[in-house]
Amino acid sequence: MSDQSSPFPTKPFRFGVQLQSADSGAAWVEQARRVEGLGYDVATIPDHFDSQFAPVPALQAILSATTTLRAGALVFDNDYRHPLVLAKELATMDVLSDGRVEIGIGAGWMISDYEQAGMDYDRAGVRIDRFVEGLAVITGLMADGPFSFDGDHYTIRDHDGFPKPVQRPRPPVIIGGGGPRVLGLAAREADIVGVNGTLHAGVIGPDAIATMTRDAVVDKVAIVADAARTAGRLDHIEMNIRTFFVSVTDDRDTQVDALSAMIGVDPRMISESPFALVGDADEICDTLVARREEFGFSYVIVGAGEIDDFAPVVARLAGT
Repeated sequence: MSDQSSPFPTKPFRFGVQLQSADSGAAWVEQARRVEGLGYDVATIPDHFDSQFAPVPALQAILSATTTLRAGALVFDNDYRHPLVLAKELATMDVLSDGRVEIGIGAGWMISDYEQAGMDYDRAGVRIDRFVEGLAVITGLMADGPFSFDGDHYTIRDHDGFPKPVQRPRPPVIIGGGGPRVLGLAAREADIVGVNGTLHAGVIGPDAIATMTRDAVVDKVAIVADAARTAGRLDHIEMNIRTFFVSVTDDRDTQVDALSAMIGVDPRMISESPFALVGDADEICDTLVARREEFGFSYVIVGAGEIDDFAPVVARLAGT
């Protein structure tokens, strides 16, 4: 790990879990309560048309079943949801949860969703333009008073959004990106910036994996830092990463070899990538502290399969 210090002020660790579904409503509620009881701060859910629950009702069930756990999509696809409708749903959830919603929103990327729904998969620039407008609409409707908007993709006429969220001026926004334009936008507009692989291909494959190396993350974080510095927002931003290659194990070398073989990369990539966390709890804690110092990552999300194994790390680092 480099001795270089992050340009972002050190923020306390927060940990989240990306959930997808459960066998029943009772199991979904029990899972949420277990996540909360183990000290995680946030439960998230993706927004795709595959084998996962629908985000809005699933997130509200999580919030209703817990008392401190925050929740949000990672992330809502702007193309699937008119921003006026989504703003109303998010604000309602924030009111019903006494202010525990996080707004995760993006431009959409997974091509199979569009194909299965019979939706046009516009080029990335158009999807991002539409997303930028959608975010402006959501923010405007959560502000006080009537809001109007005239864009290329959305038009809002004198609508006073109701309800207004508990969190003012709106719940925190998380934007994740892998390319320069979205990372720059996130640095200027979001409260939480998620650093992702680059998903231009519309699938998780070799192209995306190639942009999840340590060197790639160095470049992505630099883009965020430069844009945030220019916008005077370095102190405001919380840096986030959704880790995909996680294994709490006493045999790190063997597991690194297994993961690298599974995805077809050199073991060094897994050892060094900020998207991977492999080792025993102490090793992972040391790695996370070092990555926060170098990259600013203080908000770390793991998968549902890691809830229990990763809990010792959460117990040691959350809030520190």
